[in-house]
Amino acid sequence: MLDLTTIPDLRRWVRDHRQAGRRVALVPTMGFLHEGHLRLADEARRRADAVIMSIFVNPLQFGANEDLARYPRDLPRDRRLAEARGVDALFLPTETMMYPPGSEIRVVPGATGSRWEGAARPGHFAGVLTVVAKLFHLVEPDLACFGRKDVQQAILVRQMARDLDWPIEIVIVPTEREPDGLALSSRNAYLSPEDRRTALGLSAALREAHSAWAEGERSAEPIEARMRRTLAAFPTANVEYIAIADPVTLAPVARVEPETVVAIAARVGSTRLIDNIELGKGIE
Repeated sequence: MLDLTTIPDLRRWVRDHRQAGRRVALVPTMGFLHEGHLRLADEARRRADAVIMSIFVNPLQFGANEDLARYPRDLPRDRRLAEARGVDALFLPTETMMYPPGSEIRVVPGATGSRWEGAARPGHFAGVLTVVAKLFHLVEPDLACFGRKDVQQAILVRQMARDLDWPIEIVIVPTEREPDGLALSSRNAYLSPEDRRTALGLSAALREAHSAWAEGERSAEPIEARMRRTLAAFPTANVEYIAIADPVTLAPVARVEPETVVAIAARVGSTRLIDNIELGKGIE
């Protein structure tokens, strides 16, 4: 596995694979890899001949009072894990490389990025879309893999690729979970043992939503009410929102159908967690 630390090195790597007729997949990450990231690499490996993973803690997607400085980092461990899963190259840019002095152009989402996470974290999705757009431009992959846990991010990236006419297949990979249902996240490292138990309230509420749907409930309001009753058993989980939304636009819906997205965000201790399911699939 190669470490690519400059843009010219990256472009040479891409050029060599293109000239050999190989299909290239991109897996963008912020590092501190867990099994969810590695499943993205597995899917990329299955669909492509060459897999490149980027590791870059993107400052643009962090707000002024968020956790950029303490975001977990462990590049030697990330290298070992990525190589064991068949990643061919790591792209390891610096902040100055991605955002040179004077950089000011940003990719700003529309209505789909204004609600839910967009409302809770102003400017977050402009940061996400800008760095992904730069990676798409630099790598020009045939496909790129994103995790379903960040469902709004994945939907916005897919919309960006469509709106800006990038011929890139956007692959959304199911959420990877702990055996007890907690969605894997790099930020789980922040959770104390007590917080870890409280964090299970998110997946418990999503299971309750799916149970309501499976029992025949088709109105969003009573589904949300059942979720909130479940969350009452986890009183230290500070719920920021529950979203029951269209799977394409993420606009709120009053009636649910198969594939309707049910999403939740909550702060557990000092850690902000998100999770979601599609009705009809539940906790996979």
